[in-house]
Amino acid sequence: MKLPQWRDSLIHGNHRRTATARVPLVATPTREIGRSAIESRVFEVARQLLEELGSAHAIPAIRGPAHLDRDLGLGSLERVELLARLDRDFHTSLPERVLAEADTLDDVVRALAQATGTAPARTPASEPARFAPAEPAPRGAGPAAAPHRAKTWQEVLRYRAEADGHRPHLIVEEEGGEQTVSFGDLYSESRRVALQLVERGLRPGEAVALMLPTSREFFFSFAGVLLAGGVPVPIYPPFRSDRIAEYAERQSNILRNCEARLLLTFREAEMVARLLEPRVPSLRGVVTARSLLARHKDGGPRARLGPPVPLPAGAAGDDLALLQYTSGSTGDPKGVMLTHSNLLANVRAIGQAVGIRPDDVGVSWLPLYHDMGLIGAWLAPLYFGMPVAVLSPLAFLSRPERWLWALHRHRATLTAAPNFAYELAVRKIADSDIAGLDLSALRAALNGAEPVLAETLERFAERYARYGFRREAFTPVYGLAEAALALTIPPPGRGPRVDRVVREPFAREGRAVPAPRESSADDASVTSFVSVGAALPDHEIRIVDSAGRDVGERTEGALWFRGPSATSGYFRNPEASARLFPEGPEAGWLDSGDRAYRAEGEFFITGRVKDIILKAGRNVYPHEVEEVAGQVPGVRRGCVVAFGATHAASGTERLIVVAETREKGREARQGIARAITEQVALAIGLPPDAVELLRPHSIPKTSSGKLRHEETRRLYLSGSLGAATPPPWLQVVRLAAANMARTAATWPRRAFELLYGIYAVVVFVLWIIPTWLLVALAPNRRVAERITTWGLRLFFLLIGCRIRMAGRQHLKTPPPRVFVSNHTSYFDVLVLMAALGSDYHFVAKSEVHNMLFIGTFLRKLGHFAFDRSDPQARVRQAEAIEAALGRGESVFVFPEGTFRVLDGVGAFHLGAFRAAVAARCPVIPVALGGTRRFLRDGTYLPRPASITLTICPPLAPGSSAQAVSWQDVVRLRDAARAAISRAAGEPLV
Repeated sequence: MKLPQWRDSLIHGNHRRTATARVPLVATPTREIGRSAIESRVFEVARQLLEELGSAHAIPAIRGPAHLDRDLGLGSLERVELLARLDRDFHTSLPERVLAEADTLDDVVRALAQATGTAPARTPASEPARFAPAEPAPRGAGPAAAPHRAKTWQEVLRYRAEADGHRPHLIVEEEGGEQTVSFGDLYSESRRVALQLVERGLRPGEAVALMLPTSREFFFSFAGVLLAGGVPVPIYPPFRSDRIAEYAERQSNILRNCEARLLLTFREAEMVARLLEPRVPSLRGVVTARSLLARHKDGGPRARLGPPVPLPAGAAGDDLALLQYTSGSTGDPKGVMLTHSNLLANVRAIGQAVGIRPDDVGVSWLPLYHDMGLIGAWLAPLYFGMPVAVLSPLAFLSRPERWLWALHRHRATLTAAPNFAYELAVRKIADSDIAGLDLSALRAALNGAEPVLAETLERFAERYARYGFRREAFTPVYGLAEAALALTIPPPGRGPRVDRVVREPFAREGRAVPAPRESSADDASVTSFVSVGAALPDHEIRIVDSAGRDVGERTEGALWFRGPSATSGYFRNPEASARLFPEGPEAGWLDSGDRAYRAEGEFFITGRVKDIILKAGRNVYPHEVEEVAGQVPGVRRGCVVAFGATHAASGTERLIVVAETREKGREARQGIARAITEQVALAIGLPPDAVELLRPHSIPKTSSGKLRHEETRRLYLSGSLGAATPPPWLQVVRLAAANMARTAATWPRRAFELLYGIYAVVVFVLWIIPTWLLVALAPNRRVAERITTWGLRLFFLLIGCRIRMAGRQHLKTPPPRVFVSNHTSYFDVLVLMAALGSDYHFVAKSEVHNMLFIGTFLRKLGHFAFDRSDPQARVRQAEAIEAALGRGESVFVFPEGTFRVLDGVGAFHLGAFRAAVAARCPVIPVALGGTRRFLRDGTYLPRPASITLTICPPLAPGSSAQAVSWQDVVRLRDAARAAISRAAGEPLV
């Protein structure tokens, strides 16, 4: 991946140069070279080497503390090449011990500095590596400029870690107090998560569901999924034990739709998460985010043995970065596909429209599984380098004043919330709870995610004016997940603009006729709408009629939009995607599903198309009915739903109002119903046809707290609205029983596999002892080879495992030859010796040579071994291979070095290919298939499998020049890896 210019300048300090420019060190006497120049040149040489190796994904990791093997993927041979190039550049000769002892680029820089007489003092081993100096930034210093050239969020994360690593980013309020996370902390912790995800087999583009509450673990997990190349899918965690069954049904639909590979959760929800596992075929595991962070500390336990797994190459701008499931997802999940470019375009446009400044500070309690909380309250501050204080939604709902005190304590300038939150702050907070509150620093209080009510804005502004809140700070906004987040924002600092229109022409004809100035605020003939501003920069909005034709000023219609942040559709839901893109002569527009009108260049949202009720030839807007009914004493505020139900006899829709109340007495409930009917009739001129009163928490809501109109309507029509739910324990029992029924069909297959595995192990034990004795007593290697080959063929015949071989003709290539193969199982060696014989030297790990029985076979047959813990083992291995080839003997190498649980051909080490080029002998790729299933890593019993062995055409070693060409080595490696990937049917990972 070609790095943007800002990225190069960060990696290489303050030196400004083009991608191909070089620091002129060669012409400079070594005694005059400074530490910074040495470091810059080392970084530059490392970058060039990684590009030649095809490891550009590791370039962003280049910095002083970068580990040569773990971070950069530079094994012993690659280190030899790196040091050789540095020797040439610096006209020096580094000691050989540098090869074995240098672990990081800092070690290399230090060695060169010692050689040139400019050695700095060694950093204590205990000092943690950081992305920026540990001392705090000077007072008043702002963040680095926004990364305008970044194309992905991986680049944004790295940029902030390096440019502002020491600066605080997240102040997370958790149990026990506030926890501060710097930009550097965010990157380092999320990178640990990413490494764990890759080690667990996550591939680029695969979905990882995040069922996590607001916590540091959420931020680390989300960013970790991005760094691992995955696609994060935030879903809301279970909050109510009495809705477990409903929760499991809704979330399993989403998990199946996104084909989630892993589900990250927290300890308290792990049981519920595991109830989802049998319902989602794609799911490979459920794991707590905290365990991922705990397992990948330096020097700590690892998920498995073997060398560290490198992170995948960086994503591209048009790669999927997020699946945002719309709040109402039930049986028809709609996962909005958002690419890195979509998200970056929306965040940049928001920053421009709001006018985000270097000194801005944010506060948010919004849920992180919702676009407003995730993108607006976190990703935007991350991009612009802002600090943001984060509370949990439950902390706000339990005590709304916590939100206001967080604004006060952090001198916040920006915050965002739905309309109900501002209403809650007006009605539910006592004066005694906010004595001394100061909101004067707040310059933008965004209001969105649900209809913005003018009455709420006025009530909040009036209540909190004496606490320093300015009405001009109110910023009503409009957006939707299909546009990433925001679509319209009014000018900052102007305050809300309310449009009062005559009700009758608007309800019947959709004409927004301005109301007379002399009309009073409580005039029933007048309704009002709040402006949400103009379209974001580089985005467009149209208001159209049912035929897709543009309508005029102050005429209601459907809101269509387009722009760089617009989604390309819903994930694996072509029917819903087709409805999103209306047909017509002008392609590229998306139907928001909302209705609106334009007046004086700004937009006024009037309601959802599907929610508008058509009664007696008039449009009735649910939010207006709900606002009126919610003011009736005894009705729970924010717990009212109005919807239409078709009435066949009258040919129109009936207006149904459903409201929650705590009143239980019959007379009290009848009084509330009469009051709702009277107040609605007075406000809109039409009485509701039916009023249903329910107990608290009966109306279904979305994960973000929105009322689910369609679901309420469905339950009402089916007669199950307000029906009692079973106790939590019974819901869990039913879910567990359903899961057992789903898995019961697999029991016969599992039983057969278990019996087969036991049989195969018994046969192996009975077979290996006599075969081992015969090999041990064999007079020479040739006899031992024949005994081993025919003995293994007998073993596979006895266990019913057939080995099919293709490309046998390629074995006619005369020795010496270098065989290379993908490594998938402990049984690979046995399969290869059974199919190909043993007329070559295997290169195996020393621990295999030390195994009982197996070690005897390998030693008797003259196979090589090397110690992976020895830093110079691969160098000696390459020398042994070259010596064998020089004697005319063939060798067989697994260049991956180890194997993994999941499919895929991993990165290849260079030793075998360098030896082939040096000896001028061909490389024969061998592709193994089926052995991973036969005995997968981490299992102990074989399973029935069909094994295939494909001998690929030989690869020529390259030019006939005497010196080993580095380009030939890399070319040979890449060609062999590609051939094995094609023949084995496994991707490159």
